Amino acid sequence: MKALFVMSLVVLLFNLVFASCQSKKTNDEKVVVMTQNSKYQNEIKALIEELDSKGIKDKRVIAAIETVPRHAFVSERLKSRAYENSPLPIDKDQTISQPYTVAFQTDLLKLQNGDKVLEIGTGSGYQAAILCEMGMDVYSIERHLLLHDKAKLLLDSLGYKAHLFYGDGYRGLPDQAPFDKILITAAIGEVPSQLLEQMKIGGLLVAPIGDDYSQEMTVIERLAADEFRRTKHGTFVFVPMIKGLGE
Repeated sequence: MKALFVMSLVVLLFNLVFASCQSKKTNDEKVVVMTQNSKYQNEIKALIEELDSKGIKDKRVIAAIETVPRHAFVSERLKSRAYENSPLPIDKDQTISQPYTVAFQTDLLKLQNGDKVLEIGTGSGYQAAILCEMGMDVYSIERHLLLHDKAKLLLDSLGYKAHLFYGDGYRGLPDQAPFDKILITAAIGEVPSQLLEQMKIGGLLVAPIGDDYSQEMTVIERLAADEFRRTKHGTFVFVPMIKGLGE
Protein backbone atom coordinates (compact mmCIF):
# COMPACT_ATOMS: atom_id res chain seq x y z
CA MET A 1 0.00 0.00 0.00
CA LYS A 2 2.88 2.31 0.96
CA ALA A 3 4.71 1.47 -2.27
CA LEU A 4 1.59 2.26 -4.29
CA PHE A 5 1.25 5.63 -2.52
CA VAL A 6 4.90 6.50 -3.23
CA MET A 7 4.55 5.52 -6.87
CA SER A 8 1.41 7.65 -7.24
CA LEU A 9 3.21 10.58 -5.64
CA VAL A 10 6.12 10.21 -8.07
CA VAL A 11 3.76 10.14 -11.06
CA LEU A 12 1.94 13.23 -9.77
CA LEU A 13 5.21 15.13 -9.28
CA PHE A 14 6.39 14.12 -12.77
CA ASN A 15 3.18 15.39 -14.34
CA LEU A 16 3.42 18.68 -12.47
CA VAL A 17 7.03 19.20 -13.56
CA PHE A 18 6.20 18.22 -17.15
CA ALA A 19 3.23 20.60 -17.27
CA SER A 20 5.40 23.36 -15.83
CA CYS A 21 8.02 22.76 -18.52
CA GLN A 22 5.38 22.79 -21.23
CA SER A 23 3.96 26.06 -19.89
CA LYS A 24 7.44 27.57 -19.63
CA LYS A 25 8.19 26.59 -23.21
CA THR A 26 5.08 28.43 -24.43
CA ASN A 27 5.87 31.44 -22.28
CA ASP A 28 9.50 31.47 -23.43
CA GLU A 29 8.44 31.39 -27.07
CA LYS A 30 6.06 34.28 -26.44
CA VAL A 31 8.69 36.28 -24.58
CA VAL A 32 11.21 35.89 -27.40
CA VAL A 33 8.81 37.28 -30.00
CA MET A 34 7.36 39.96 -27.73
CA THR A 35 10.78 41.26 -26.66
CA GLN A 36 11.67 41.68 -30.32
CA ASN A 37 9.22 44.61 -30.20
CA SER A 38 12.07 46.65 -28.71
CA LYS A 39 13.82 46.39 -32.08
CA TYR A 40 10.88 48.24 -33.59
CA GLN A 41 10.10 50.57 -30.68
CA ASN A 42 10.59 53.77 -32.70
CA GLU A 43 8.31 52.50 -35.48
CA ILE A 44 5.71 51.34 -32.93
CA LYS A 45 5.81 54.72 -31.17
CA ALA A 46 5.29 56.54 -34.47
CA LEU A 47 2.38 54.23 -35.35
CA ILE A 48 0.69 54.78 -31.99
CA GLU A 49 1.04 58.55 -32.38
CA GLU A 50 -0.50 58.31 -35.86
CA LEU A 51 -3.44 56.24 -34.59
CA ASP A 52 -4.01 58.76 -31.82
CA SER A 53 -3.97 61.62 -34.33
CA LYS A 54 -6.57 59.78 -36.42
CA GLY A 55 -8.97 59.59 -33.49
CA ILE A 56 -8.39 56.14 -31.97
CA LYS A 57 -8.88 56.93 -28.29
CA ASP A 58 -9.75 53.57 -26.69
CA LYS A 59 -6.71 52.88 -24.54
CA ARG A 60 -7.33 49.13 -24.62
CA VAL A 61 -7.16 49.11 -28.43
CA ILE A 62 -4.02 51.27 -28.44
CA ALA A 63 -2.39 49.03 -25.81
CA ALA A 64 -3.16 45.91 -27.85
CA ILE A 65 -1.77 47.43 -31.06
CA GLU A 66 1.34 48.44 -29.13
CA THR A 67 1.79 44.98 -27.59
CA VAL A 68 0.96 42.50 -30.37
CA PRO A 69 4.08 41.93 -32.53
CA ARG A 70 2.79 42.75 -36.02
CA HIS A 71 6.17 41.82 -37.49
CA ALA A 72 5.44 38.19 -36.56
CA PHE A 73 2.43 38.17 -38.89
CA VAL A 74 4.22 39.21 -42.10
CA SER A 75 6.88 37.58 -44.24
CA GLU A 76 10.58 38.09 -43.57
CA ARG A 77 10.99 40.50 -46.48
CA LEU A 78 8.21 42.73 -45.11
CA LYS A 79 9.23 42.85 -41.44
CA SER A 80 10.92 46.22 -41.90
CA ARG A 81 7.51 47.59 -42.98
CA ALA A 82 5.47 45.81 -40.31
CA TYR A 83 4.61 48.98 -38.38
CA GLU A 84 3.74 51.12 -41.36
CA ASN A 85 0.11 52.19 -41.29
CA SER A 86 -0.63 50.30 -44.49
CA PRO A 87 -1.98 46.89 -45.56
CA LEU A 88 0.62 44.30 -46.49
CA PRO A 89 0.31 41.17 -48.63
CA ILE A 90 0.11 37.70 -47.12
CA ASP A 91 -0.47 34.27 -48.68
CA LYS A 92 -3.40 33.43 -50.97
CA ASP A 93 -3.58 36.97 -52.40
CA GLN A 94 -4.90 38.26 -49.08
CA THR A 95 -3.68 41.15 -46.94
CA ILE A 96 -3.07 42.00 -43.32
CA SER A 97 -5.17 45.12 -42.80
CA GLN A 98 -3.52 48.43 -42.00
CA PRO A 99 -3.29 49.02 -38.23
CA TYR A 100 -5.68 51.97 -38.39
CA THR A 101 -8.37 49.80 -39.99
CA VAL A 102 -7.85 47.10 -37.36
CA ALA A 103 -8.05 49.68 -34.58
CA PHE A 104 -11.09 51.38 -36.12
CA GLN A 105 -13.10 48.17 -36.56
CA THR A 106 -12.13 46.98 -33.08
CA ASP A 107 -13.20 50.32 -31.60
CA LEU A 108 -16.58 50.10 -33.34
CA LEU A 109 -17.28 46.74 -31.66
CA LYS A 110 -17.59 48.52 -28.28
CA LEU A 111 -16.05 45.51 -26.60
CA GLN A 112 -16.85 44.55 -23.04
CA ASN A 113 -14.55 42.36 -20.95
CA GLY A 114 -14.85 38.73 -21.96
CA ASP A 115 -17.14 39.31 -24.96
CA LYS A 116 -17.61 36.28 -27.19
CA VAL A 117 -16.48 37.53 -30.60
CA LEU A 118 -16.80 35.87 -34.01
CA GLU A 119 -14.29 37.01 -36.63
CA ILE A 120 -15.02 36.22 -40.27
CA GLY A 121 -11.70 35.94 -42.10
CA THR A 122 -8.78 34.91 -39.87
CA GLY A 123 -6.18 35.80 -42.50
CA SER A 124 -2.78 36.21 -40.84
CA GLY A 125 -4.32 35.98 -37.36
CA TYR A 126 -3.35 39.56 -36.43
CA GLN A 127 -6.89 40.79 -35.70
CA ALA A 128 -7.58 37.67 -33.63
CA ALA A 129 -4.40 38.39 -31.64
CA ILE A 130 -5.56 41.96 -30.97
CA LEU A 131 -8.91 40.68 -29.67
CA CYS A 132 -7.20 38.02 -27.52
CA GLU A 133 -4.79 40.62 -26.13
CA MET A 134 -7.86 42.63 -25.06
CA GLY A 135 -9.23 39.63 -23.17
CA MET A 136 -12.01 38.57 -25.54
CA ASP A 137 -13.27 35.03 -26.13
CA VAL A 138 -12.31 34.81 -29.80
CA TYR A 139 -13.77 32.53 -32.48
CA SER A 140 -12.39 32.97 -35.99
CA ILE A 141 -13.14 31.25 -39.29
CA GLU A 142 -10.98 31.12 -42.42
CA ARG A 143 -11.76 29.64 -45.86
CA HIS A 144 -8.11 29.07 -46.86
CA LEU A 145 -6.62 26.04 -45.13
CA LEU A 146 -3.06 27.37 -45.48
CA LEU A 147 -3.94 30.62 -43.73
CA HIS A 148 -5.91 28.77 -41.05
CA ASP A 149 -3.01 26.41 -40.31
CA LYS A 150 -0.37 29.17 -40.25
CA ALA A 151 -2.49 31.42 -38.03
CA LYS A 152 -3.13 28.58 -35.59
CA LEU A 153 0.58 27.78 -35.26
CA LEU A 154 1.52 31.43 -34.84
CA LEU A 155 -1.20 32.32 -32.34
CA ASP A 156 -0.42 29.21 -30.29
CA SER A 157 3.28 30.12 -30.25
CA LEU A 158 2.41 33.60 -28.98
CA GLY A 159 0.17 32.21 -26.26
CA TYR A 160 -3.10 33.49 -27.74
CA LYS A 161 -5.85 30.91 -27.24
CA ALA A 162 -8.29 31.76 -30.01
CA HIS A 163 -10.75 29.15 -31.30
CA LEU A 164 -9.89 28.82 -34.99
CA PHE A 165 -12.03 27.08 -37.61
CA TYR A 166 -11.51 26.18 -41.25
CA GLY A 167 -14.78 26.82 -43.07
CA ASP A 168 -17.07 29.07 -45.06
CA GLY A 169 -17.41 32.51 -43.45
CA TYR A 170 -20.81 33.04 -45.07
CA ARG A 171 -22.18 30.30 -42.83
CA GLY A 172 -20.48 31.53 -39.67
CA LEU A 173 -20.34 29.15 -36.71
CA PRO A 174 -23.96 28.30 -35.81
CA ASP A 175 -22.87 25.56 -33.41
CA GLN A 176 -20.91 28.11 -31.38
CA ALA A 177 -23.53 30.89 -31.47
CA PRO A 178 -24.75 33.20 -30.12
CA PHE A 179 -22.01 35.84 -30.15
CA ASP A 180 -21.83 39.20 -28.43
CA LYS A 181 -19.99 40.71 -31.38
CA ILE A 182 -19.27 39.70 -34.99
CA LEU A 183 -16.47 41.21 -37.08
CA ILE A 184 -16.27 40.75 -40.85
CA THR A 185 -12.82 41.53 -42.24
CA ALA A 186 -13.55 41.34 -45.98
CA ALA A 187 -15.77 43.31 -48.37
CA ILE A 188 -19.30 41.99 -48.56
CA GLY A 189 -22.29 43.07 -50.65
CA GLU A 190 -24.78 42.26 -47.89
CA VAL A 191 -24.51 40.47 -44.56
CA PRO A 192 -26.02 36.96 -44.78
CA SER A 193 -29.08 36.42 -42.63
CA GLN A 194 -27.45 33.42 -40.94
CA LEU A 195 -24.73 35.69 -39.55
CA LEU A 196 -27.26 38.19 -38.24
CA GLU A 197 -29.09 35.32 -36.56
CA GLN A 198 -25.86 34.33 -34.74
CA MET A 199 -25.78 37.66 -32.87
CA LYS A 200 -27.19 38.01 -29.39
CA ILE A 201 -29.99 40.51 -28.82
CA GLY A 202 -28.09 43.71 -28.09
CA GLY A 203 -25.07 42.45 -30.02
CA LEU A 204 -23.11 44.32 -32.68
CA LEU A 205 -21.80 43.32 -36.11
CA VAL A 206 -19.14 45.39 -37.89
CA ALA A 207 -18.58 44.91 -41.62
CA PRO A 208 -17.34 46.77 -44.72
CA ILE A 209 -20.43 46.63 -46.96
CA GLY A 210 -20.31 47.56 -50.64
CA ASP A 211 -18.86 46.37 -53.95
CA ASP A 212 -15.37 45.01 -54.64
CA TYR A 213 -13.90 48.49 -55.02
CA SER A 214 -15.32 50.54 -52.15
CA GLN A 215 -17.24 49.78 -48.98
CA GLU A 216 -18.86 51.68 -46.13
CA MET A 217 -17.91 50.52 -42.67
CA THR A 218 -21.26 49.57 -41.17
CA VAL A 219 -22.33 48.74 -37.64
CA ILE A 220 -25.44 46.58 -37.31
CA GLU A 221 -27.03 46.37 -33.87
CA ARG A 222 -29.54 43.64 -33.11
CA LEU A 223 -32.35 45.31 -31.18
CA ALA A 224 -34.76 42.36 -31.15
CA ALA A 225 -35.17 38.99 -32.86
CA ASP A 226 -36.15 40.61 -36.18
CA GLU A 227 -35.13 44.23 -35.59
CA PHE A 228 -31.77 45.72 -36.55
CA ARG A 229 -30.33 49.23 -36.63
CA ARG A 230 -27.53 50.30 -39.01
CA THR A 231 -25.04 53.14 -38.80
CA LYS A 232 -22.28 53.99 -41.31
CA HIS A 233 -18.76 55.06 -40.43
CA GLY A 234 -16.76 56.01 -43.49
CA THR A 235 -15.36 54.48 -46.67
CA PHE A 236 -12.77 51.70 -46.79
CA VAL A 237 -11.34 49.20 -49.28
CA PHE A 238 -11.08 45.50 -48.38
CA VAL A 239 -10.42 42.35 -50.38
CA PRO A 240 -13.74 40.69 -51.31
CA MET A 241 -15.36 38.03 -49.16
CA ILE A 242 -15.89 34.83 -51.17
CA LYS A 243 -18.33 32.01 -50.54
CA GLY A 244 -17.21 28.43 -50.05
CA LEU A 245 -13.80 26.99 -49.22
CA GLY A 246 -10.54 28.12 -50.82
CA GLU A 247 -7.86 25.94 -52.31
